[in-house]
Amino acid sequence: MSRMHEPQQIRPELVREHLPEHDFGVVQQRLTLLERIYNLGWVRKTLILMTLAALWQAYAMYLANDLLLPTFSTTLEAFVSRILTGELPAKAWVSIKVLLQGYVVGMALAMLLTVLAMASRLGNDLLETLTAMLNPLPAIALLPLALIWFGLGSGSIVFVLVHSVLWPVALNTHAGFMAVSSTLRMVGRNYGLVGPAYVAKILMPAALGSILTGLKIGWAFAWRTLIAAELVFGTSSGSGGLGWFIYENKNTLDIPVVFAGLFAVIVIGLAVEGIVFRTIEQRTVRRWGMHS
Repeated sequence: MSRMHEPQQIRPELVREHLPEHDFGVVQQRLTLLERIYNLGWVRKTLILMTLAALWQAYAMYLANDLLLPTFSTTLEAFVSRILTGELPAKAWVSIKVLLQGYVVGMALAMLLTVLAMASRLGNDLLETLTAMLNPLPAIALLPLALIWFGLGSGSIVFVLVHSVLWPVALNTHAGFMAVSSTLRMVGRNYGLVGPAYVAKILMPAALGSILTGLKIGWAFAWRTLIAAELVFGTSSGSGGLGWFIYENKNTLDIPVVFAGLFAVIVIGLAVEGIVFRTIEQRTVRRWGMHS
């Protein structure tokens, strides 16, 4: 009872006066020109590439043996000369045409398997079983079978390219579909979307980040598989690509031109990654706020 009659404690009011910004120190500081330039991603990456080129040049000059490692300047000279003659662009175009065929077919099959996996439990079990069986299998290991089934030509290369693209695209697409929130799923169901319409209007936009990741991984796997396949059995449809270009010049011990071919493989890979996929990403997932 005595506690009920105790006087209540009144907390004192604390009033904090507004302080001007200059009392806090520097709130905003204008970046210098050097800082603004350094904040550009392409500038930093260019600096990295220039540093690697300088290290390459220095080490090659130290070795002083073009059969082991030509200098960067010699490789660049061979690269430019083979571009001017038209030989390197022609070889690159042969490789890219075959790559696009396998890439498109593999991507279409991956989407088909993923839609089946989302439509039924049997389809999901089918996708999980096939990926567990075939995804660890190197595509280059299928070359002997491809030669028996399709002969020496572009069909064999397309077959191994499809294998390279199919599984990473299917796995990433399926993972993206499974990560779509239940709220978005219910929105689609409430609008009466089922089957392909449900996948196209709900699942694919929500899982686009994962799909793009799968497409980039599939592209990388397909590109290196293509070069390796051309190195192993050479020409396709009567004309060789970049892999065959590298192999031919290795046999003639024209090592600077071999490095020029490897340089072309790297340049095309950087261009696809830095221009094609980055542009798609910036105009979709980044623009929509789905990526940091």
